[in-house]
Amino acid sequence: MDFVMAAIFFPFVIYLIFLLYKIIDKRRYQCCYLIHYECHKPSDDRKLDTKFSGDIIARNKNLGVEEHKFILRAIVNSGIGEETYGPRNIIECREDSSTLEDGIAEMDEFFVDTLDQLFKKTGVSPHEIDVLVVNVALLAAVPSLSSRIVSLYKMRHDIKTFNLSGMGCSASLISLNLVENIFKTHKNVLAIVVTSESIAPNYYSGNDKSMILTNCLFRSGGCSMLLTNNRAMRCRAKLRLKCLVRTHLGSSDEAHTCCLQKEDDQGRIGFFLGKNLPRTATRAFTRNIIDLAPKVLPLKELIRYVVSRSLRKTNLNLKTGIDHFCLHPGGTAVIEQVRMKLGLSEKDVEPSKMTLHRFGNTSASSLWYVLGYMEAKKRLKKGEKIWMISFGSGFKCISCVWEVVRDLEDGNVWGDTIENYPPKTIANPYMVQYGSVYEENLEPLIPEYDKNMNT
Repeated sequence: MDFVMAAIFFPFVIYLIFLLYKIIDKRRYQCCYLIHYECHKPSDDRKLDTKFSGDIIARNKNLGVEEHKFILRAIVNSGIGEETYGPRNIIECREDSSTLEDGIAEMDEFFVDTLDQLFKKTGVSPHEIDVLVVNVALLAAVPSLSSRIVSLYKMRHDIKTFNLSGMGCSASLISLNLVENIFKTHKNVLAIVVTSESIAPNYYSGNDKSMILTNCLFRSGGCSMLLTNNRAMRCRAKLRLKCLVRTHLGSSDEAHTCCLQKEDDQGRIGFFLGKNLPRTATRAFTRNIIDLAPKVLPLKELIRYVVSRSLRKTNLNLKTGIDHFCLHPGGTAVIEQVRMKLGLSEKDVEPSKMTLHRFGNTSASSLWYVLGYMEAKKRLKKGEKIWMISFGSGFKCISCVWEVVRDLEDGNVWGDTIENYPPKTIANPYMVQYGSVYEENLEPLIPEYDKNMNT
């Protein structure tokens, strides 16, 4: 009898061990590692200093005195410095006559710069890449931009390519989520995510105040990153993805229409930012944190929050589970609002503010410039957690948490200037030159602008 029971029980135990092994083995290969990333720094001839920014505004003959005043106030308060970059067609005074080729050329320059460096520094060949994801919200070329990269680098015929558009500033984390899901079903995959925005053909030349703000904030940039779930490469990785949370309020008409590409009353295409955008962003942000908190915060903090919330108004202390905060540098007001809501210090938001000052808002790639700042400052130590958060049209809020795999100190795109940041005082050249826009009786606003408007 004992022999019979043993004969039955032994195969059952073996089967359970096999199932346990399969589960563990599957989870081992579901990890998402960031091996390396390269941010784009355009050439110096594409820098937009104070005077040149004023000249660009002056060229727009559709702006009246009030529109000039509005846009200059936006620039003065933007937190953007004098070393950001613009596309070549705007540098060449062709913003009103941009072509499809201007947009494609802008992307080609970014592709070659970042991908060449990515392949060189990692030692990975383009032929080894299994998955390629490209996201550029405002440029949908045919053939696609992902196909353009495959052709440029002669990648394999069986490579899986994805081309995302219309996702806004949240696109890079959405692309990351796409790669993460592929990793769950395929072993030993090498994936590249390419994220940027096409500024060249999307300059708004009208006078609608809700649509000219994007001209003030958005600048040229981009990032390419190499990811894998191959555990044999984990010793070379910089970060390991812990979790990613996506929040989408698109079912609400108010949220869906608070920021969108559209035509103004004169038929000029631009990007509209509604007055209800801050309220919508707050809703998405709050919902996202509620979903994220149980995944990253210790149980002690969650219990404290629930108890104290019933007694008085209080916020979650994210610092109990997060060491670094990588906030999307959408603008000074956005950064400050998030800082106050989360109870963060000035040092916590310094990387985002310095990124905004040095590179401006480069849309979906901005987060990686912020990460680069932290790395160049040698703040990222093994075992620490980084929280990334971004917002996108739709309306979306996406966040993720990374774990630092090893001490990081690569200068990346900040290498030659990081010692200058943060400056003791951030001089605002726009305030010096255009601060007079705050005067109530400003006649004329800026003489040369009025002269240009009348010619």
